[in-house]
Amino acid sequence: MKLNRRQLLGCGIAGSVLLTAGGYWLWPQPAAGFVASGQDRQWLQRLAPALLGERVPCTPATVAANVLLAIASLPLPLQQEVRELFDLLQQPLVRRWLAGIPVSWQDASPQQIRTFLQRWRHSRFALQRSAYQALHNLVYAAHYGNIDQQHTIGYRLPGAIQGFLR
Repeated sequence: MKLNRRQLLGCGIAGSVLLTAGGYWLWPQPAAGFVASGQDRQWLQRLAPALLGERVPCTPATVAANVLLAIASLPLPLQQEVRELFDLLQQPLVRRWLAGIPVSWQDASPQQIRTFLQRWRHSRFALQRSAYQALHNLVYAAHYGNIDQQHTIGYRLPGAIQGFLR
Protein backbone atom coordinates (compact mmCIF):
# COMPACT_ATOMS: atom_id res chain seq x y z
CA MET A 1 0.00 0.00 0.00
CA LYS A 2 1.36 3.36 -1.00
CA LEU A 3 0.66 6.38 1.23
CA ASN A 4 0.02 9.78 -0.25
CA ARG A 5 1.22 12.97 1.38
CA ARG A 6 -2.05 13.62 3.27
CA GLN A 7 -2.17 10.12 4.71
CA LEU A 8 1.47 10.31 5.77
CA LEU A 9 0.94 13.64 7.55
CA GLY A 10 -2.23 12.33 9.20
CA CYS A 11 -0.42 9.22 10.47
CA GLY A 12 2.44 11.36 11.74
CA ILE A 13 0.12 13.70 13.64
CA ALA A 14 -1.92 10.82 15.08
CA GLY A 15 1.26 9.03 16.16
CA SER A 16 2.58 12.20 17.82
CA VAL A 17 -0.67 12.67 19.74
CA LEU A 18 -0.66 9.04 20.88
CA LEU A 19 2.99 9.17 21.97
CA THR A 20 2.44 12.43 23.84
CA ALA A 21 -0.66 11.15 25.62
CA GLY A 22 0.99 7.82 26.43
CA GLY A 23 4.09 9.57 27.72
CA TYR A 24 2.00 11.82 29.93
CA TRP A 25 0.16 8.89 31.53
CA LEU A 26 3.15 6.56 31.82
CA TRP A 27 5.82 9.07 32.87
CA PRO A 28 6.12 9.34 36.65
CA GLN A 29 4.65 12.58 37.93
CA PRO A 30 6.72 14.63 40.42
CA ALA A 31 5.93 14.23 44.08
CA ALA A 32 3.87 16.88 45.86
CA GLY A 33 6.95 18.17 47.63
CA PHE A 34 10.55 17.37 48.41
CA VAL A 35 10.83 13.98 50.08
CA ALA A 36 14.33 13.32 51.39
CA SER A 37 15.90 9.90 51.17
CA GLY A 38 18.68 8.43 53.29
CA GLN A 39 20.91 8.78 50.25
CA ASP A 40 20.18 12.52 50.15
CA ARG A 41 21.19 12.89 53.80
CA GLN A 42 24.43 10.96 53.27
CA TRP A 43 25.28 12.99 50.18
CA LEU A 44 24.63 16.29 51.97
CA GLN A 45 26.81 15.15 54.88
CA ARG A 46 29.68 14.63 52.41
CA LEU A 47 28.96 17.88 50.60
CA ALA A 48 28.74 20.21 53.63
CA PRO A 49 32.40 20.09 54.76
CA ALA A 50 33.60 20.46 51.16
CA LEU A 51 31.48 23.58 50.65
CA LEU A 52 32.10 25.15 54.05
CA GLY A 53 35.84 24.52 53.99
CA GLU A 54 38.23 23.00 56.47
CA ARG A 55 38.44 26.06 58.71
CA VAL A 56 34.71 26.13 59.42
CA PRO A 57 33.79 23.62 62.12
CA CYS A 58 30.53 21.94 61.27
CA THR A 59 28.49 18.94 62.21
CA PRO A 60 27.62 17.44 58.80
CA ALA A 61 24.53 15.62 60.11
CA THR A 62 23.12 18.85 61.54
CA VAL A 63 23.88 20.78 58.36
CA ALA A 64 22.21 18.06 56.27
CA ALA A 65 19.10 18.10 58.47
CA ASN A 66 18.94 21.90 58.27
CA VAL A 67 19.36 21.85 54.48
CA LEU A 68 16.40 19.49 54.24
CA LEU A 69 14.37 21.82 56.48
CA ALA A 70 15.33 24.77 54.29
CA ILE A 71 14.27 22.88 51.16
CA ALA A 72 10.92 22.06 52.76
CA SER A 73 10.28 25.78 53.27
CA LEU A 74 10.84 26.61 49.58
CA PRO A 75 7.92 27.03 47.16
CA LEU A 76 6.81 23.77 45.57
CA PRO A 77 8.32 24.45 42.10
CA LEU A 78 11.73 25.12 43.68
CA GLN A 79 11.43 21.98 45.81
CA GLN A 80 10.83 20.00 42.64
CA GLU A 81 13.87 21.56 40.95
CA VAL A 82 16.06 20.69 43.93
CA ARG A 83 14.66 17.14 43.87
CA GLU A 84 15.58 16.89 40.18
CA LEU A 85 19.12 18.14 40.89
CA PHE A 86 19.57 15.65 43.74
CA ASP A 87 18.19 12.80 41.61
CA LEU A 88 20.44 13.78 38.72
CA LEU A 89 23.57 13.80 40.87
CA GLN A 90 22.69 10.42 42.39
CA GLN A 91 22.71 8.71 38.98
CA PRO A 92 26.00 6.81 38.47
CA LEU A 93 26.53 7.85 34.84
CA VAL A 94 25.74 11.50 35.53
CA ARG A 95 27.89 11.48 38.66
CA ARG A 96 30.77 10.08 36.64
CA TRP A 97 30.53 12.16 33.47
CA LEU A 98 28.92 15.40 34.60
CA ALA A 99 30.28 15.68 38.14
CA GLY A 100 33.57 13.87 37.51
CA ILE A 101 33.10 11.50 40.47
CA PRO A 102 33.81 7.93 39.29
CA VAL A 103 32.82 6.32 42.61
CA SER A 104 29.76 6.64 44.83
CA TRP A 105 29.42 9.82 46.88
CA GLN A 106 30.17 7.81 50.02
CA ASP A 107 33.46 6.60 48.54
CA ALA A 108 34.47 9.94 47.03
CA SER A 109 37.37 11.69 48.67
CA PRO A 110 36.94 15.24 50.02
CA GLN A 111 39.33 16.41 47.29
CA GLN A 112 37.18 14.84 44.55
CA ILE A 113 34.12 16.58 45.94
CA ARG A 114 35.92 19.93 46.19
CA THR A 115 37.14 19.54 42.59
CA PHE A 116 33.60 18.80 41.41
CA LEU A 117 32.29 21.88 43.22
CA GLN A 118 35.01 24.14 41.81
CA ARG A 119 34.41 22.85 38.29
CA TRP A 120 30.71 23.65 38.59
CA ARG A 121 31.39 26.98 40.27
CA HIS A 122 33.57 28.16 37.38
CA SER A 123 31.78 26.28 34.59
CA ARG A 124 31.13 27.96 31.28
CA PHE A 125 27.59 26.54 31.46
CA ALA A 126 25.12 28.73 33.34
CA LEU A 127 23.11 25.69 34.46
CA GLN A 128 26.07 24.17 36.30
CA ARG A 129 26.96 27.53 37.86
CA SER A 130 23.38 28.03 39.06
CA ALA A 131 23.26 24.46 40.45
CA TYR A 132 26.49 25.17 42.34
CA GLN A 133 25.04 28.42 43.71
CA ALA A 134 21.88 26.60 44.83
CA LEU A 135 23.92 23.98 46.71
CA HIS A 136 26.23 26.65 48.14
CA ASN A 137 23.38 28.84 49.35
CA LEU A 138 21.44 25.96 50.88
CA VAL A 139 24.45 24.64 52.80
CA TYR A 140 25.59 28.06 54.01
CA ALA A 141 22.07 29.07 55.05
CA ALA A 142 21.65 25.78 56.91
CA HIS A 143 25.01 26.13 58.66
CA TYR A 144 24.89 29.80 59.64
CA GLY A 145 21.14 29.74 60.27
CA ASN A 146 21.71 27.26 63.09
CA ILE A 147 21.33 29.14 66.39
CA ASP A 148 24.25 27.25 67.94
CA GLN A 149 26.53 28.32 65.10
CA GLN A 150 25.39 31.91 65.49
CA HIS A 151 26.48 31.86 69.13
CA THR A 152 29.80 30.27 68.16
CA ILE A 153 30.68 33.05 65.73
CA GLY A 154 29.41 35.77 68.09
CA TYR A 155 26.38 36.81 66.05
CA ARG A 156 23.62 38.37 68.11
CA LEU A 157 20.13 38.63 66.71
CA PRO A 158 18.51 42.07 66.87
CA GLY A 159 16.49 42.56 70.07
CA ALA A 160 13.10 42.57 68.33
CA ILE A 161 13.81 39.22 66.67
CA GLN A 162 15.17 37.68 69.87
CA GLY A 163 11.93 38.52 71.66
CA PHE A 164 9.94 37.05 68.79
CA LEU A 165 11.85 33.74 68.86
CA ARG A 166 11.36 33.12 72.59
